[in-house]
Amino acid sequence: MKIFVTDGSVLSFFTAVFDAFMENDCLIISDNDFQLSLDSEIIRVQNDEEKCGRVRSGIARYEPYAEEEILLALRSCDRRKEQIAFSYIKKLMHIKSLIRKRLSLPEVIQLNEIVYTVTGETHRLKGLLRFMECAGGILYAPYSPDNDITDLLMAHFAQRLKAERFVIHDLKRKIAGMYNGSEWILSFADETEIYLSENEKAFENLWKKYYKSVNIKERPHEKQMKGSMPVRYWKFLPEKKD
Repeated sequence: MKIFVTDGSVLSFFTAVFDAFMENDCLIISDNDFQLSLDSEIIRVQNDEEKCGRVRSGIARYEPYAEEEILLALRSCDRRKEQIAFSYIKKLMHIKSLIRKRLSLPEVIQLNEIVYTVTGETHRLKGLLRFMECAGGILYAPYSPDNDITDLLMAHFAQRLKAERFVIHDLKRKIAGMYNGSEWILSFADETEIYLSENEKAFENLWKKYYKSVNIKERPHEKQMKGSMPVRYWKFLPEKKD
């Protein structure tokens, strides 16, 4: 079996789709830790703008909104994301018409499932992301999302917090979105030391006291909390520190 290994970029994925399209038994993947079978042939994808463009044009010809959903799927933490997106594209090219509403097709079901995990996490974090005020007045929000969604959140909060300067820091991927009050960019960002403002320290202490006062030991509500916010996000909550 031929295994096409991409560099994780959108350009590399669509190039791989072009190169692998006529193969009957192949795999597209960006994860270098995959298990190899004895008959595997590894092909490192060489990025090609022309091939990428041809694949995108072919997708748009039969289903105008398909590329948007494919790009969302490629943000997923699912190790099968490239292969699932590839299978969807092959099915679309085979049928040569819109397939997104054919919900009985395995290719559609699988793509929808991983797209939902990406859009679902993005939606949750629009309401759950916690910002802290740093000493310089900049708002800072560290988080470790399952999926690669920092730029999606930046677009949302740049509209919501137009007058503020803020940073959204994906600690897992070492990516930070930085907004200066008029425009935002993404940049590599390793671990950093954050110095909270006096206002933020006072607010955190006040919030912890409030949380402690309303949290009745005889009536624990951990189940309700887990339903509102998954436990993996709790480490960024002031009331859950210490």
